[in-house]
Amino acid sequence: LLLTGCHMSLAGLSVWGWGGLGVVLFLITFGPFAIFYLTFYIFCFVGGGFAVTLLFGKTSSEKHLEKCEHSYLPATPTGILKTLEEMKLEVKPIKIDRRVTGSNFIDEPLQQVIQFALRDYIQYWYYTLSDDESFLLEIRQTVQYALVQFSTRSKEVDWQPYFTTRLVDDFATHLRVFRKAQERLGEKEDPKQRKGRTATELLESFFEAEVEMERKICRDVVCTAPKEEEGFLRDLCEVLLYLLLPPGDFHNKNMRYFLREILARGVLLPLINQLSDPDYINQFVIWMIRDSSANYEAFMTILKLTDRPAELEAVKDKVMEELQYLRSLDTAGDDINVIKNQINSLLFVKKVCETRIQRLQSGKVIATVLLAANFGKLCIIPLEHILVHNIALQFFMDYMQQMGGQADLFFWLTVEGYRVTAQQQLEVLQGWQKDGKKQSTQTKGLLKAAALGVYDQYLSEKASPRVQIDQALVEKLSEKLSKEDPTPEIFDDIQRKVYDMMLRDERFYPSFRQHPLYVRMLAELDMLKEPSFRGSDDGEGESMQLHAFISDTGVCNDHGKTYALYAITVFRKNPDGSEDCWKTYRRYSDFHDFHMRITEQFGNLSTILKLPGKKTFNNMDRDFLEKRKKDLNAYLQLLLNPEMVKACPTLTNYINDFLENKAYSKGKGDFARKMDTFVNPLRSSMRNVSNAVKSLPDSLAEGMTKMSDNMGRMSERLGQDIKQSIFKVPPLIAKSDIDPEHCRISAQLDDNVDDNIPLRVMLLLMDEVFDLKERNQWLRRNIKNLLQQLIRATYGDTINRKIVDHVDFMTAPEQVADYVKRFRDSFWPNGILAETPPRRDKNIRMRTRVAAKTSLLGIMPDELKHIIGADTTRKGILRVFDMFQHQQLNRRLVYVFLEGFLETMFPQYKFPELFVKLYSRSERMHRYSQKLRSTQKR
Repeated sequence: LLLTGCHMSLAGLSVWGWGGLGVVLFLITFGPFAIFYLTFYIFCFVGGGFAVTLLFGKTSSEKHLEKCEHSYLPATPTGILKTLEEMKLEVKPIKIDRRVTGSNFIDEPLQQVIQFALRDYIQYWYYTLSDDESFLLEIRQTVQYALVQFSTRSKEVDWQPYFTTRLVDDFATHLRVFRKAQERLGEKEDPKQRKGRTATELLESFFEAEVEMERKICRDVVCTAPKEEEGFLRDLCEVLLYLLLPPGDFHNKNMRYFLREILARGVLLPLINQLSDPDYINQFVIWMIRDSSANYEAFMTILKLTDRPAELEAVKDKVMEELQYLRSLDTAGDDINVIKNQINSLLFVKKVCETRIQRLQSGKVIATVLLAANFGKLCIIPLEHILVHNIALQFFMDYMQQMGGQADLFFWLTVEGYRVTAQQQLEVLQGWQKDGKKQSTQTKGLLKAAALGVYDQYLSEKASPRVQIDQALVEKLSEKLSKEDPTPEIFDDIQRKVYDMMLRDERFYPSFRQHPLYVRMLAELDMLKEPSFRGSDDGEGESMQLHAFISDTGVCNDHGKTYALYAITVFRKNPDGSEDCWKTYRRYSDFHDFHMRITEQFGNLSTILKLPGKKTFNNMDRDFLEKRKKDLNAYLQLLLNPEMVKACPTLTNYINDFLENKAYSKGKGDFARKMDTFVNPLRSSMRNVSNAVKSLPDSLAEGMTKMSDNMGRMSERLGQDIKQSIFKVPPLIAKSDIDPEHCRISAQLDDNVDDNIPLRVMLLLMDEVFDLKERNQWLRRNIKNLLQQLIRATYGDTINRKIVDHVDFMTAPEQVADYVKRFRDSFWPNGILAETPPRRDKNIRMRTRVAAKTSLLGIMPDELKHIIGADTTRKGILRVFDMFQHQQLNRRLVYVFLEGFLETMFPQYKFPELFVKLYSRSERMHRYSQKLRSTQKR
């Protein structure tokens, strides 16, 4: 305790000690008045704080009392200004992710499109209301969200079925409805009354046919009434916004209506207007086939076939401008000949236009077939050419069926097929015998069975129908079949007699040449020309007075090269009665080059003019040169035949150029002439009727195995198949209860018939474009066989892979980016919104129509004309062109494509039922439904 007490006393002393020491040091440092100053400072600080608090409270109280006393003053401003103040006070930062599709190739140009669109369609009026950026950012974010949803959905869709099936089906079905509408108009009896109402009646007939085919939908109101169309687009856009917008933005009515109007009236409606404009479509057609060279023959054909005087007037005006320009040129020397040729060509075009305009205005326009049948001189096609040409053969078949001579024709065709097959099998047999293989007994037995089948089907007493031929020849043939091994020539005697009978019997070939089917055959072969009328054949007079023949031939040596030279003597009678005579010298290569030129320009000449073949060895032999001279002379005389010149009036310029006494400038190189020499014989041989035989062996190794199954039934296929193909269509329709003329194209396809997409697409398009269902079924079967050979045998699945690869290529990010860039550059060239182009002049639009028709007709390959006929090809192409010349019908096609696109993009939603409701405003649809219900009640 003592110690504790001591410690506490010591602690107390230390506190006081240290405290006292601090006070002493403070007084020594600051002086004796320091305590007074400190106290004064504290008092001033407390007093000043109290005074400031008092004054602030007083001021605040006065302001509050003043507000209460003056409560009758206007309230605080509200509305837009107050909203803007609050928006400035509460700025919400918006972060926009610039990724839209996930591909940098697409996102970069797409962001530029969005930026340009916001700048030119929203900012220009929004900045007059406010400088705040939030609204613009919200709009941009909403647009990008919709694009992201659209891009995500499109990546999940398999577009190949749409492009390869649905798109083709929609186009072909549209073409079918248009063809049916044209057929209904053609059935009207009074063409004069129909002329003034063609466009209106065509629309009425088209949508009537659409109702009958679709049964639930008619698009007439949407395609013909602008107000109804705008309402349809608004409803459709509202559905799309529901699928693409965030829920918050969609339920905001102001935002939804704002975007709906922009999408409907600012995007879709102008796009549909442009895509449905016939002039835009014609320009697009010309752009699509811009790489093809202009075809003068196709151009002249279009001028002679057009039924619109406005087109002819527009072409005539342009010709007059060109003539005025050429006549104003001051030229001399070689250029003057070129200009003269151009002037002559333009004068001929001008005369064709004037003649056609005169006939259209006089109402005396008659089909070329009727004119030629009544007034024209018809070309003579020998029977042997008819029997080996597919197009000519189909018309001769129809005629022989009418006259009861089909058995003779079928017998001739069957024997022709038997001979080709037997020759090939015997050649294979000889090759096997050289290799030591023994198959002779089996092959001969099969050939004998086939020959007996032909005999039993056409020549035996039980044959029905039976070929009426000399009984002695039939008995002789029967004896040979029973005693000898059959040969390929075993039927030659009887076949020759049957041919002579068809050739000379007045019921058959002689009468066929006077029959309307013969005229139609010439039209399909492009050998039927409209007869000349008074005043329209002036350009032909000079050519008909031109005569030439090869008077001599010799061998020349030039710089070590030896070649034959032919001297041509030319006579020309001038209009004044005087006569010019000269000689010109040409080589065989000159003839070859000339022949290639004219057959390219006039495709129908390739079946008439045959240039003598080229010989590689001993081509300088005197006997060979004399024979070549004779053949070239025959070629030249056929070329100068008045009927030939009449059929091809523009051929005169080529003939004059070839026969002029000057050096002939070749238009083809040596390689082109060599390839033509090599390819033409193969091309000609492919046209032989023997190619219809389908039982040929695929290879030498498996040839006999396959023939052992097929030879026994060969005669039945060669005979019965030909006969049945005349009367029965090869079935492409899967369901027997479907009327093919009152259903969509897709309803006619059975997935089990053929899984090869290109074959199905080609058959459907060719059926609808060229209306092959109405043609002779022999031709239809040949077309199908040809397509099968090209697609299956030649290419196999390669075309399928190419279609798949092409669809993948079209939907690749790089290609989609290219589409966006093209849209950006065309809509905003150099980043500036493009001005609305003025409507083009009527004459320009009419010339564009002529150019588009010429381009479409010019790209048709000659092989297609040889398969289905020149006249059918022209009618099919012109039908497709005419279909695109009606804006209301084009709108219908655009809406059909849009429906298919949306149904493919959103298959989980009920778009088909939605479109039925959207199109339900059509009165025509209501009338059809009532008619259908009344019919069902009965």
